[in-house]
Amino acid sequence: MEVKVINTKKEEVGTVTLNDKVFNAPLHKHAIWLTVNWQLAKRRAGTASTKTRGEVRGGGRKPWPQKHTGRARQGSIRAPQWVGGGIVHGPKPKDWSFKLNKKVRRLALKSALSQRLREGNLIVVEDFEFPEIKTKLAKQVLKDLGLENEKVLIVVPDKYDEKMEKIWLSFRNLPKVKVLPVEGLNVYDVVCYPKIVVFKSVLPKIEERLAK
Repeated sequence: MEVKVINTKKEEVGTVTLNDKVFNAPLHKHAIWLTVNWQLAKRRAGTASTKTRGEVRGGGRKPWPQKHTGRARQGSIRAPQWVGGGIVHGPKPKDWSFKLNKKVRRLALKSALSQRLREGNLIVVEDFEFPEIKTKLAKQVLKDLGLENEKVLIVVPDKYDEKMEKIWLSFRNLPKVKVLPVEGLNVYDVVCYPKIVVFKSVLPKIEERLAK
C-alpha cells in the first residue's frame, strides 16, 4: 500500500510503501476493547482504602448498659451505624491489572492504526525539526496541516533526542496535542486522538514491532 508523504506546509513530497499486514488489517473491535481495558486497568492505583470497625480508633467500652435504659442496645460507638464508625464492605487496596496476550495487543494496535489510515486520519509527514523551543512554531505547523482545532497525536522517533525534545517541548503547552515516542505507541492513545501525525522515519519501527 502506498501512502503520500507531506511536509509541514501540507505539500506532497513523495510516497512511502506500507506493510499491508500492519496498515491494512481488518477492524477487530473486541481486541481493541480488551486492550483499552487492559491499559486502563494497569493505570488504576488500587489504593482506595476504608477502615472496618476493628480498625477505627476508640469504641472499646460499651456506651451504655445492655438493659433497662430504654434505648437500643449498642456494643460500641465505632459500629457502622455510628458517625465515625467503621465502614461495611468498603474498598481495600487491590490490584486491578490482568494478563493480556501480546498477540491480542499487537492485533489491536494494527487494527486501530489501519482504521485511522482508512479514515484518512493517519498523516505521514517528512521528518522536521524546530530551531528553538517555541509554542508558536508548533501552532503554525498544526495550522498549515489543517489540524489547529483537532485532537492530534504526534508520533516521533525519540522524545529524548535533542532535536525531538525541542518539538516535544514546543507542543507540550497545546491542550489537544500529545507527542509520543514510537516505543510508546499504544491502542488507547490511537483511539483517543482522532488525528495521528506520524514521522516518516518511525514507520519502519512500527512495522518491525507489529509485522510478526
